[in-house]
Amino acid sequence: MRPIGFSTGALAYADFRHGIELALSIPCEAIELSALRQPELLPMLDALDELDLSRFSYVSVHAPSQIQPECEAALSKRLLEELPRRWPIIVHPDAIHDFGLWREFNSLLCIENMDRRKLIGRTAKELDLVFKQLPDATLCFDIGHARQYDTTMTEAYIILREFNSKLQQVHVSDVSSSSRHNRLSYGAILAFQEVAHWIPEHIPLILETPVLPHEMESEVAKVRDALPLEKLQSVA
Repeated sequence: MRPIGFSTGALAYADFRHGIELALSIPCEAIELSALRQPELLPMLDALDELDLSRFSYVSVHAPSQIQPECEAALSKRLLEELPRRWPIIVHPDAIHDFGLWREFNSLLCIENMDRRKLIGRTAKELDLVFKQLPDATLCFDIGHARQYDTTMTEAYIILREFNSKLQQVHVSDVSSSSRHNRLSYGAILAFQEVAHWIPEHIPLILETPVLPHEMESEVAKVRDALPLEKLQSVA
């Protein structure tokens, strides 16, 4: 089975400790520590030594979706120096002001494809421009963002085909026309199934679906239905 888990931000808005507690309440192997807003990052970094994440075989950290240019050097330095070297760091390409700072992360830096609100990182061509600046970075494929941008799933297919070797993790949710992350709809499940075979079985699935505690396991089951294990297509 694919490693699967939740973003702490989806389970508990701006409260990573409670998000971890909820994630530990069900069987799951992966977790993403979310600091989507800049003021959330430093408290989370300060608390790392107190967190028991031993249950999870995969841990990633989502950096703030917006970073003030004057804070970028200090925040990236702390991320580089204080996070375990095995934890990928998810970054929105439009949050980057100085690519040189992030180039130091090498493959630990994980670039996320964007929704249609953004002006960068939405398509394979736009992601290619980012990866030319960050050649060692990996990809956090947000399948909900890709579907919102192109409901035919053609762009999702192209991104997965072109950057399959960079794929590090997958964000899963149903992204609305107003760019809100929602629980999976039947339509999203059918759409995601169309490209599921491009996602290798070892790639972790991180749910960004906002669910109540009693809904977590049923949402995991829906995600496994949406992205079943199939043989990876040959990239030729």
